[in-house]
Amino acid sequence: MGIDLGQARIGVAVSDELRMAANPVTVIKAKSDQQNVAEIGRLAAEHQVKDIVVGLPLNMNGSESPGSQKARAIAKMMKTETGLPVHLYDERLSTVAVESVMIEAGVRRKKRKGAIDKVAATYILQGWLDAWNRDQKED
Repeated sequence: MGIDLGQARIGVAVSDELRMAANPVTVIKAKSDQQNVAEIGRLAAEHQVKDIVVGLPLNMNGSESPGSQKARAIAKMMKTETGLPVHLYDERLSTVAVESVMIEAGVRRKKRKGAIDKVAATYILQGWLDAWNRDQKED
């Protein structure tokens, strides 16, 4: 399961059983951290996920940002709540890349706003899956 944490919305994506392709699932309207983590835990159980991947918003130079500190704290809460492995994945430029693709595809601004978070979660999860699959082949 891929998570794109935002202040107003949280994008959620899941992969297929073979861990090859990420697919957008939903957008959660952000509430308190505890409520957000509980909802993510519910979705994780519903989709029978084995790992959770949380986007880590680093600064362009790779240093920690205030958002990355929050992502780390929420990831820790998710691990405690779900008992699942929780991974952090560098999400620099994920939203920018997704929005650019959506603009090129002719998606209107109003539709982009509603979809960008779950598509960004898909982008984050797909990046992690690609890296995970490369690591599996090397072992």
